[in-house]
Order: sequence, then structure tokens, then C-alpha cells
Amino acid sequence: MSKHKISRRGFIGTMPCMALGTTTLFSSLINLKGIHSMIAGSSVLGGDYKALVCILLSGGNDSYNMLVPRSPNEYNEYATTRSNQAIALNQLLPINPTVSDGREYGLHPSLVNLQQMFEDSKVAFISNVGTLIEPTAKSSIINNTAKLPLGLFSHSDQQMHWQTAFPQDRTSTGWGGKVADILKSMNSDSDVSMNISLGGNNIFQRGETIVEYAINNEGGVAIEGWNNPEPFLALMTEDITDMVNREYEDIFKNSYKGVLKRSIESNEIFNEAIAGVQDLSTVFSDTNLSQNLRMIAQTIAARDTLGAKRQIFFVDIGGFDNHDELLNNHGQLMSTLDNALSEFYSATEELGVSDCVTSFTISDFARTLNSNGNGTDHAWGGNSIVMGGAVKGKHMYGDYPVLSLNSSLELGGGVLLPTTSADEYFAELALWFGVSPNDLAQVLPNIGNFYSIGSGNAPLGFLL
Repeated sequence: MSKHKISRRGFIGTMPCMALGTTTLFSSLINLKGIHSMIAGSSVLGGDYKALVCILLSGGNDSYNMLVPRSPNEYNEYATTRSNQAIALNQLLPINPTVSDGREYGLHPSLVNLQQMFEDSKVAFISNVGTLIEPTAKSSIINNTAKLPLGLFSHSDQQMHWQTAFPQDRTSTGWGGKVADILKSMNSDSDVSMNISLGGNNIFQRGETIVEYAINNEGGVAIEGWNNPEPFLALMTEDITDMVNREYEDIFKNSYKGVLKRSIESNEIFNEAIAGVQDLSTVFSDTNLSQNLRMIAQTIAARDTLGAKRQIFFVDIGGFDNHDELLNNHGQLMSTLDNALSEFYSATEELGVSDCVTSFTISDFARTLNSNGNGTDHAWGGNSIVMGGAVKGKHMYGDYPVLSLNSSLELGGGVLLPTTSADEYFAELALWFGVSPNDLAQVLPNIGNFYSIGSGNAPLGFLL
């Protein structure tokens, strides 16, 4: 497997890192209404650089094979329930949480690096987390009185709900976009969006005034033909240049022109900033996820040039919808994730920003505990990973469920009712990032159903 070096600025130390807020060309054209939106009011906590890295495990991660009970009774329940999808006890990688619930746990055998990072307090797990509108009991679901997420087992709906934190409806703004709307004044000197996507257009990063700036793992994506020496494409570039430098009487033409011009300028600024960073010794595997995280590390390295004090990144890895060949496919995905996360954390350490960067996973849903024969199907509550120097690692947050069928949380077919809401998970991240408690309900409309905002306590407690 080939390796690639990444880049950084020469001067790092403890200097804060920085980002910005405009948009990609096509996202902007779709969201011209953002130009006329009211600026969200907020109070900002702190002033140092921070970054959030959202990693979507697209398709539904079978996270009860990612984090598995090892103590005798609990493992036997797991093995009985999962049948031919269970991982052998002697293959699990033991972990030793600092706070014990009386059970022993292990990780998927492919998660060698995450095992060590957990033991080094750099990684934590959020147990049985899922999209909820309000605290929900199995009895209320049976009685048909529970408020349930719209399209509960639908890929498209559940991916949307994880990204919007509004599972009772379909909406076009994400909680990462709302955070950027609130904190955008921190990047007032920047010409590149606070929200940078390596997963294309997404709902998570789309706010009212901020939308994602989409790049790939080679850098900013220019308009096709821009600065290309081919005669036809060069002529097209001249035409676009002429168009963006005109003044139009029509307000919509001027708005379109402004978006196009800012997109071109943002791309040039971004690529120039990336080109100006120096090599890191950290190497990344030749997988799409690793290479995307490499580009995120390069972007963080260029934070001073970009003028960014806050950055939110989005990246996804597909392939988790394993109705068939689960053990083989999931094992390969776990290995890819394990290497990429370890490499990225090493890069943040080298850049001197490991305490400033928090990475976290989301997924459509977990998979059924029951086997469908050679795989698993769509379920609900599952386990997530959070990583970073500010993470209170070597700990499992939330309540890891009993994995036997007919438990108080098992809804039939091996589907588990979540006991920790995605809102609590996201609230912890948003507060750490700098969102004021007074603004939290603006980002997460249902948070008051799970967390007392004025309590002074952390929603879950996994961040310093």
C-alpha cells in the first residue's frame, strides 16, 4: 500500500488555527436565500482555534461488532443473539475503561490502533446512541404513543436526522451549519467557508447564511477549464471573468455574479494556502478516507493563512449497508477506519493541535443484532467513536445495553431502542466548539427534552 506525505505551515507551536465562511459554487447557487438571511445572534465562548471533524459511516455501522462485551455471561448473550455474525471471544481486542460497569469489553479485531488510543485516553465510545425526539420507552412504542423519528429505518431519512438533529421532520439545514451561522464572526477575516466538505454537498454543514465549501483530497475544486491553457477552455475562462466583473441592473443577476466570483476567489485562496504549507512526517494510507483526512490535516496546517479560528469538516466512508457478507466487509471497513483515524490523530499531534481537534463518527443507524443469514438489517441505537486530545478518553459514555433478545430495549428483530440521544452527543460537541448555552436550542431544537441547559453540567461529559 502506497503512502503519501502531507503538508503544514512552518510555524505551529500553540498558535491558534483559523477558517471562514462563504461557499462552493453550486451549493451557493442553490442557497442564494442565505445571502439575504438574518445573521444569527450569539455569544462566543473562548477565542482559540478549534475544529470538529464529522465522519459519516454511510449505510449503517454494525457497531455491536465494533464494541463487544467480553465478560462470560454478556459474551454468551451476544454470541447467542448474533449467531453466525458473532466475533469469536479470543479475537476481540480487550479494553480497560477507567470507570467499570461491571462488564468487560473488547473491540473488533481490526481496531488495533483504536485499542491503543483508547488505552492512551485519546478515544472514547458513546454507547447505544441514536436519533430521538424525546425520551422513549419500549412500552410507549408498543402502545403506539411514542413520538418516533420520521422514516425510522430509511437510509435517507436517518442520515438526514443525524445531520439535522431534527428527526420529527425533513429540513434543509444541518446542526453543523447552524453552529457556523452562530460563530461565523470568529472567521470574519476569512474568504473560505467555516464548513469544508470532503463528502460533497451535505445537509450537516448547511445553515441559513453558511453552506459547505466542497473540496477533494487534492485541494479546492475549480470550475472546469479555469486557468486551462486549451484554447476553448481559456476562452471560456475569459467569458466567465468578463461576466463576474460586470454590474447588472437585475438584482438576481448581480447575486448570481457575486456568488460565482466569491467561489472562484475562494478556490484560488484555498489552493494558494494549501500550496504554502511545509511537509509533515505523518504518512497516510492510500485509501479514500485516509487521503481525505490528509487533506483536512493540510487545511488545518494552513489555518493562519486562511484566517480561520473555527473549522467544521465533513467526510464520509460508504459500504456499511451489509445485508450480505457482513463479517468480511465490515472487517475491511473497520481496518480502513482504524488506520485513517490513527494517522489523522498523529498529524494533529505533529501540528500541535491535537487538543483543538475533535473527531466523531455518525451513521444512519446500527444493524440488527439478529443475523439475516449472511448479514444484518437496519436497526436503531448503536455505538459511536469520539477522538481527540480534549476527549476524556478510556471511557464509555451512556449505557451499553444488554444484547439478549426480549430485553427492555429490544424492539423485535434485534432492533435496540437508544438510551442516549444524538442531541446529547451533539450538544457536548457544540458547547466545546464555542456555542453559548443560550444558543444551544437554536442548534438542537429537541435538546431540552434530554438535557437541562441551565444546569451547569455537561450533557455527557466526554470533553474537557
